[in-house]
Parts: sequence; structure tokens; C-alpha cells
Amino acid sequence: MTSLQERLQDAADDLVASGAEVGLQIAVVHNGRTVADVVAGMAAPERPVTPDTLFYAASTAKGVASAVAHVLVERGDLTYDMRAADVWPEYAAHGKGETTLRHVLLHTAGVPAPPYDTTVEDLCDWDHMCAVLAASEPWWEPGTRFGYHAQTFGFLLGEIVRRATGRTLTWWLHEAVTRPLGVEDDVHFGVPTAHLPRVAHQEPPTEPPPGPAPTDRSLPPGIRPDAAYANRPDVLTSDIPSAGTMTARGAARVYAALLGHLDGVDLVSPARLADMAAVHVDGMDEVMDMPATWAFGFSDYRPARP
Repeated sequence: MTSLQERLQDAADDLVASGAEVGLQIAVVHNGRTVADVVAGMAAPERPVTPDTLFYAASTAKGVASAVAHVLVERGDLTYDMRAADVWPEYAAHGKGETTLRHVLLHTAGVPAPPYDTTVEDLCDWDHMCAVLAASEPWWEPGTRFGYHAQTFGFLLGEIVRRATGRTLTWWLHEAVTRPLGVEDDVHFGVPTAHLPRVAHQEPPTEPPPGPAPTDRSLPPGIRPDAAYANRPDVLTSDIPSAGTMTARGAARVYAALLGHLDGVDLVSPARLADMAAVHVDGMDEVMDMPATWAFGFSDYRPARP
């Protein structure tokens, strides 16, 4: 019987050979041991993918950001039911005063979209984005409905963390999660400039999308992500915790550490992990207009339902 490493390598090579992928990584950590670390294809012309190649991983970072929040609750630095306005008074505007960290993690905060005229330059300006979100009117009363917060999630979570602890979400990511796991250079909300040469170049799809994306309702035209967006140095280096750039190895080690003891690191207790993994929201996504389930800060993917 071939090993998992060999089978995944064959699959990755086939994806590249068929043209379905240009370059990719696959990493699997099982019971505290790396059982597969696969690379295939090209990161850029004349630059093969290696285990150290960073990929723009978009909303994969939302789970990482949520993990940081849960670690901070575990440490006692935050509580799930703390009100955003208690540490961020401006956020109380327009009836948002009862918004809690729990609402943000569950995408029930009611602020799923930035202003329609938001630009990429705006998105790269942390203080500007937090100011406009604090001043915005909610789409619904916080906690009463659910809708995917595609770009606002990271700013809401990150500003609560910054106001409550005096440190950024990125600082805590490195201090409490990635550095202890030995992957500080592998998982980023904003890529340090010195690491930009490691980032894979995104290629546009060969076929146009079949229609509007479900997230278009909450994403202004100027910030809808595509290959050109994901290749912009300002996007890659800016602190935008709704998205991120990482290696497969880094992402695998973060999630493996959440599931249990990894190389001497315990991120959360078993009881907290059970709460994180449980379904907290099950119903209609008011933004994407489809049924959805959501765990405690994580997408709980399930097959399509009637």
C-alpha cells in the first residue's frame, strides 16, 4: 500500500499536469506527526513551489483569527460576552452598543459590509476601516440574524482585541499561536515585506465565473478579490485579518494544535474545543441568501441541503 504522502503527491502532480492547478501545497498533521507535506507546480515563472512558499489563502485566515480569539479567552484576556462598545466606545453608534465578541465570531454582528465606495486603499488603512465600521448602521439588530461578514469580520475582531489588550491581532497570532508552534514565518494576516519574495503569484481562472458570487452583496466592487487583488503588495502586507497568506504546513500545525497537544503546546482546553466545534448558528445566511451552519468562529461546511 502506498503512503499518504505518495498518494497526495500523485494527486497534486495530476492536478498540475491537467492544468487544473498551477502550483499547490498539501500538508497533513495527524496525532501530532506530519504525515504528508506535498508540493507541486510553480509559484511563479521559474520559481517552483516549495514547502516554504506562501499562498494568499483568503478566508482561511478567518479560522486562524478566530483561533487567536479563543486562545485569548482561554488566557482570560477576553470574554465572549464582552461588549465591543465597552472597549471601543465609538462602536455604540446607531444601536450597536450591545454587540459582543460572541456576535462577531458568529457573524451575527449585523455589520457585514463596508461602505459601497470602499477602495483597496481604504481596506489597507486600519484606522480608516475601523472608524467607518464604528459609524455604520447595522443591517439588523446585533445577535438576531446571521450573515457572512466577508471583509468586516477581521476589522471588528481585531479592533476589539486591540482595544481590550493593547496589542494587535497579528501580535497575538505570533506571540500566542505561531511562535510556540514554530511557524511564525508561515502564517500571516499581513506579510512582512521581507517575505514577499516567498509569495506565490496568483493566476486568473481560464474561464469566467458563471455569475455573481454570493458575497457580492456585501463586497463593494472596488474590493472584490481576484488574482490581481491577491497579487497587490499593499494587500499582502496590510493587516487585514479577514484574509491571510500562509503555507499549508503553517495552517496544518495551527489547526492540529487546536485539536490537541502538539509539540508541548496546548492552545485551548478540551471543553473549549468542544464549544468551538459545536454548531452555534443554523439557518439562512442573510447576506449570501442560502442556508448555512456556523461553528464558533469557523465555517461548519456541510453538503447542500434542500
